[in-house]
Amino acid sequence: MADTTQDSEEREITLEEGREIDADHPNPIIREIAEKDVSSAIAVAGHPLHAMLVHFPIAFVISTLGIDIFYWFTGDEFWLEVGKWSAGAAFVFGVLAAVVGTLELLAVPGIRVRVASWNHAIAAMVMLAIVGANTGLRLFWPETVLPNGLMLSVLSSMAAGFAGWHGGKLIFDHGVGLLISSKQ
Repeated sequence: MADTTQDSEEREITLEEGREIDADHPNPIIREIAEKDVSSAIAVAGHPLHAMLVHFPIAFVISTLGIDIFYWFTGDEFWLEVGKWSAGAAFVFGVLAAVVGTLELLAVPGIRVRVASWNHAIAAMVMLAIVGANTGLRLFWPETVLPNGLMLSVLSSMAAGFAGWHGGKLIFDHGVGLLISSKQ
């Protein structure tokens, strides 16, 4: 009876410490997940293509927010035009990164079994939907950029932050797509 209590306490401590997936985890299901391959299936010279592409939509999403703030303060039509191009570039690069990321998710079982992968994918799709709406608003109703476009830029920036957070967890906590050099 004491052994059962001690095992239970060890498991609670392990969970409280936030122990990540590893081959020595007490839970057999988590050990099985840890054994799955997480190397990138879509890579150039061993470098994951999705990780290379995501920087562009993130940069354009944040830039669009800054551009909207400039437009709000100055009222200069120049910023309205720049915002249209920035939001459009965020959408195009976001679709490209999403296609590659989705293919990666479907191709690598070790990525599919991790909850952070699905959190990242869902947040990225939400961000992409908001960016698409923001781009459409700028193309067809530019007079509504203030306040609607500004609000969409804030929301898309928040979604980009959430998606980026979970993408970072995949890399730093789960080692997704990492190549470990034998020289180190």
